[in-house]
Amino acid sequence: MTTRTAQPRTSVIDRIGARESTGPVFSVEFFPPKDARGEAELWRAIRRLEPLDPAFVSVTYGAGGSSRDRTIRTTARIASDTTLVPMAHLTAVSHSRAELRHVIGSYAAAGISNVLAVRGDPPGDPLGEWTAHPEGLTYADELVRLVRESGSFCVGVAAFPYGHPRSADLDADLARLLVKIRAGADFAISQLFWEPTGFLRLRDRLAAAGCDAPLIPGIMPLLSAKTMAKGPELSGAPLPAGLAERMAPYADDPAGFRAAGLDLTTELCQTLLAEGVRGLHFYTMNRSPATADLVGRLGLGRTAVSA
Repeated sequence: MTTRTAQPRTSVIDRIGARESTGPVFSVEFFPPKDARGEAELWRAIRRLEPLDPAFVSVTYGAGGSSRDRTIRTTARIASDTTLVPMAHLTAVSHSRAELRHVIGSYAAAGISNVLAVRGDPPGDPLGEWTAHPEGLTYADELVRLVRESGSFCVGVAAFPYGHPRSADLDADLARLLVKIRAGADFAISQLFWEPTGFLRLRDRLAAAGCDAPLIPGIMPLLSAKTMAKGPELSGAPLPAGLAERMAPYADDPAGFRAAGLDLTTELCQTLLAEGVRGLHFYTMNRSPATADLVGRLGLGRTAVSA
């Protein structure tokens, strides 16, 4: 493979702003591969989605830093070997401040200028008790400040349309999001959901609080019964009323479930775009066909030009 010159230090916000003049944008999320087979699958997905021109691509960071080195390597390779704008994830789980500064420095050295700063879930149990590293951080806003203090970065944070599972209520959850944004975050990406109301209400409540930071919806294509079952656990968002009934006829028909799930996901995205949402962030699970299909259906990226 021919190695390209590393991409300029383009911020996610600049990239979104430049693309919005031609219509809504999309972005995609990958996770670092665990082995050679996974790496080949990841790069097939990257190469298939690259020509569609996503606004940016993000790479996740395992609980407790379990995939830290792979995240750095994968994100750095995207920066050097593709035309894509990368964003690296960073969590505070099991890391001291010194270790976090080292990771941030590694990102900067690789030419990565975009970081999604999230506190992270306790290793082994996403709903378990949070325990901070004795020399680490307790809240995501502290991580936002640390990234800001460490260099010229564009910083994103996580948002929860139905509240974080450990938040007392939606008001408390909104207050935490505002603290993260006021600490220096440039934008927020939401956890996944399959009906638009919670996301749109959160967007309106942010605006009512005087916050104009972009809020990007996180979309996971509904492709299997397993995905539908895991969704609430991953996101804290309840299954929408009627979703199980709509998908019940395909319980023993994986191909039919996938087709019906893509239709449902398309409808969700169309509703969001009709409500003025300017960008969609797709959780790909390191596979490209469903995301490419949705991008084509919605007329996003370069598909809108070539159609």
